[in-house]
Amino acid sequence: MSRKPRVLYVTDLAYEAKGRRYCDEDIFLTARLRAEGFDIALCHPLDAAALMDGFDLVVVRNSGPVLNYQAEYDAFREQALRRGTRVYNQLTGRADMAGKQYLLDLTAAGYPVIPTVDRAEDLHRLPLVDEYVVKPKLGADSIGLEFVPRERLAELAYGDVLVQPRIHFLHEVSFYFVDDAFQYALYAPDPARRWALGPYEATEADLAFARRFVEWNTVDHGIQRVDACRTPEGELLLVELEDLNPYLSLELLSPEQRDGFAVNMAAALRRAVEAA
Repeated sequence: MSRKPRVLYVTDLAYEAKGRRYCDEDIFLTARLRAEGFDIALCHPLDAAALMDGFDLVVVRNSGPVLNYQAEYDAFREQALRRGTRVYNQLTGRADMAGKQYLLDLTAAGYPVIPTVDRAEDLHRLPLVDEYVVKPKLGADSIGLEFVPRERLAELAYGDVLVQPRIHFLHEVSFYFVDDAFQYALYAPDPARRWALGPYEATEADLAFARRFVEWNTVDHGIQRVDACRTPEGELLLVELEDLNPYLSLELLSPEQRDGFAVNMAAALRRAVEAA
């Protein structure tokens, strides 16, 4: 392509997340992508459908929970699919991009995931614990999540919620991928402080665990974050596979790691444009 690739970068710079500044991440990335040879325009997610014509690629980044604008997001997605608009992340994802059904699918398929059910008649499939996690199937950022004692499970309004045992784990760890290439890992050593993250040296076994889920998903072009918890027995269990707009915690990386991520993301965006 002789001219610079034109990218519509979708982000909500005003979105406030607890303990995190999403806007800083996107300010950094758009500056680096511009330096890497892209023409960049930023827009709010509510404006994406109206503005995306005329761009080579629409990049969805820190756009906030889709629950806050579900109808507009659905219209954007339908329009992009109908017109063949190239979107990054690719819209074929089977994980958080499509709700929480994947936790049920992965449980049924025997993957190492926190056991998950959505029907009262399936509760016997969960381990017996004192407390359970109940979350909406279309939840995000812990919206609507609650902890429920075992004796209250029969009172739940099943259909739109998922039920999982509350896992008492050693730590949470997140693995970050660009397309299918592992980039870095971070972990939260204190289970009570999810976003107090530090560097994590992933083992080959850790990466084999994370890659199983990236390979299961159907996203050739996109950034994915595999969130897991480590049980007292040392086993990793999937908590979430974020394939829509995962926060990357780039501010916690070294300058060299941040630059490397930006270079790899730029290369991935070029591949996505060239594949159109």
